[in-house]
Amino acid sequence: MTTQDHVATVDTDIAAPAQRVWDALTAPERLPELWFGATVRTTWVPGSPITWDGVWKETPYQDKGEILTFDPPRLLRLTHYSPLSGAPDTPENYHTLGFALTETGPTTHVVLSQDNNPTEESAQHSQGMWEQLLQLLKQTVEAA
Repeated sequence: MTTQDHVATVDTDIAAPAQRVWDALTAPERLPELWFGATVRTTWVPGSPITWDGVWKETPYQDKGEILTFDPPRLLRLTHYSPLSGAPDTPENYHTLGFALTETGPTTHVVLSQDNNPTEESAQHSQGMWEQLLQLLKQTVEAA
């Protein structure tokens, strides 16, 4: 897989310990809240598949990828491909998503990055989507 220069990166601080943030990020029953209603299936074992089944603008889809790193409660890395992108399902069209959690006293700093965006515009589009996901994660964890 090649990585293009345009990386979408977002971050936020969540008023909770890292383990609580991690649990919200990986608990099967909470994943549809974060992933825009999609059903997420994975074992979280590095090398295992991950799929997202959902509907976007009345079109069913199944995104897919592979778990690369699962290091609770600090680092989650996975690949991601969406057929909705219109790009062929080939390795060069997969992104790597990374979630890095750093506990800083009473809060956890979360950084989410997505590489392999073909243009700055596509990176900005992805960044907007990931800002929504982190905002949902923050709301979910802080409301608990």
